[in-house]
Order: sequence, then C-alpha cells, then structure tokens
Amino acid sequence: MNPVDWLLTSQVTIAGSPVLVREIVGNVFGLGSALFGMRRLVAAWPVGIVGNALLFTVFVGGIFDTPQDKDLWGQAGRQVFFALVSIYGWYRWYQTRHRGAGSAVQPRWATGRERIELAGIAVVLYAVAYFVLRELGSWGPQWDAWILTGSILATYGMARGFVEFWLIWVAVDVVGVPLLVQAKFYPSAAMYVVYGLFCVLGFASWWKIQNTERAAAPEPVVVG
Repeated sequence: MNPVDWLLTSQVTIAGSPVLVREIVGNVFGLGSALFGMRRLVAAWPVGIVGNALLFTVFVGGIFDTPQDKDLWGQAGRQVFFALVSIYGWYRWYQTRHRGAGSAVQPRWATGRERIELAGIAVVLYAVAYFVLRELGSWGPQWDAWILTGSILATYGMARGFVEFWLIWVAVDVVGVPLLVQAKFYPSAAMYVVYGLFCVLGFASWWKIQNTERAAAPEPVVVG
C-alpha cells in the first residue's frame, strides 16, 4: 500500500468505534497551524490548508464512505471557507512580513465599528448557514451553523490580527466538542478540547504582545 492509499483508507479503533487516520492527521495539521499562528508565522496558513483538505473528506461521510457515515455539512463547509480565507490571510501576512515589519501581523483589538460589523455579519451568516445546512440534511444544523459561522469569523479575525479572534474560537469549541462526540468524530472532539485550551493561551499571548508593542510605539510628533 502506498502512502496516499494508506492515508485515505487506514483506520484505527477509538472507544470501540472505527476512526479514519486522515481525521487524526488533518487535526494535527490544524493544531500545527494554530501553533504557527500564535507565533505569528506565515507558515500557519499553508499548513492549515492541508488540514482543511483532509478534514473536508472526513465530514462528508456519506460521500467519501467514512466509518461515521454522517454528513456534517457545516463542518465540511467551514474547511472550504478556511481554505479560501487562508489564501487571503497568507497573502496579507506575507505582504506585512515583507514590508519590513518585525512579524507577519501586529495584534490589535478590533474597533467598536469593526465589532458591530462583525456582529451583524455573524447574524446574517448564522441565518443563512442554518437554512442551507438544514436543507442539505446536515446532522445537528443549529449547532453546525454556529460552528461554521464562528469559524469563518475567527479565521477572518486572525487574518486581520484581531486579538478577539481567539475568544471566538473558544465559543466554537464549546459547542463543537459535544456535537462531535455525539457524532463519534472522537479525534476531532479531542482536538477541539486541545484547541480550546490552546486558544486561551493564544489570547493571553496576543493580548500581551499587543500591550507591549503599543507601549513601545513612538509618541506622535505634534507640529504646532
């Protein structure tokens, strides 16, 4: 068996249920992306895209014949959005890094206007996602829509350098863990727990960086 066939077909047994190896590998790439993101490295984006591609095939079990045989279209759809937003984030961080900035992104709090805009987008995204996922027959559409909406906003927030994006991820993880356990996607559920803990650390790290860099910024020169 060649490595590609092994990755696509191999399974392990967890809690008495078969689990695809590619679900585990995809989540490992996702964790790697988060680690690089906390360190503000451009590599976070291409590493994440690899994980997105693998996990997309996992969450549409009815099409790719996974052991769980459940279609979580919100989970699958968010992998597509992750990949698209990741291209934007990759470009944005790369440009920032090569303009002479010390890091690929400078963390900052979103402005009041940006928060209001994000809240409005969240309401619209959730309403649309819930309707589409319900019509597609997604398993648990109300929670799947929550996860999809939060994931899109969090990924966009990461690309823009908003400190709050870590907290959005925590809100996604709180809903994602019980949903994935019930659907028997155990590696993804376990990784969501790890993500949640990691996001708390990431939030604290970016908050500290934001405060440090703001304090180190030169005072504006006022010409009278």
